[in-house]
Amino acid sequence: MFPLRSLFSIGLFLVLLKLRPFRASGAEQPGVAQQVGGGTFVTSDRTRCAWRAGEAGEAVKVWVNCERKGGVSKTSCEYLGRPRSCPGYNSDPKVFWKQVARAFKKMRDKVCVDSRALVKAGMCKHAPRDANLRLDRNSVKRSTAAPTTQLPPPVQATSATCVKRADQRRTAEEFCSSWASVCAFFMSMLQSEDC
Repeated sequence: MFPLRSLFSIGLFLVLLKLRPFRASGAEQPGVAQQVGGGTFVTSDRTRCAWRAGEAGEAVKVWVNCERKGGVSKTSCEYLGRPRSCPGYNSDPKVFWKQVARAFKKMRDKVCVDSRALVKAGMCKHAPRDANLRLDRNSVKRSTAAPTTQLPPPVQATSATCVKRADQRRTAEEFCSSWASVCAFFMSMLQSEDC
């Protein structure tokens, strides 16, 4: 029985040693961004956007990728800020990121366009200006692709349909001599083929 306990304790010790490096590598390392928030929203022109936030020290970088319906145009940009200077962020970061998500939805068509528009969390109203997220102008990238759906070529009238219409006028003049235009109108309604 004793050798079994010692083998178990040695095995447990080895397992804990193997787990230790994984914990150390998952710890915060300076200069490496750690994801702290993210979400999706839709602008008023039906552009779908996804954002994620990474934290490296005091600074926070928010990456935004937007794609217009059908993949016609794609836009990506980055927002920068220092939310740690906001006391509300330090007390409850989850609420801060929920408020940032709402702020992105309210921005609508200004996302990745207006460098003066700040992404503000309500809990940081009285915080320094750098606590808000600001668009990095150098990070904006736009790409447009040719639309994948093509319209069918317009249908051109054939001369056969125009001949039928002329026949309707002759028939109307034969049977309704004084009311020929009215008869032609009713005949065209019954045989709705236009030139």
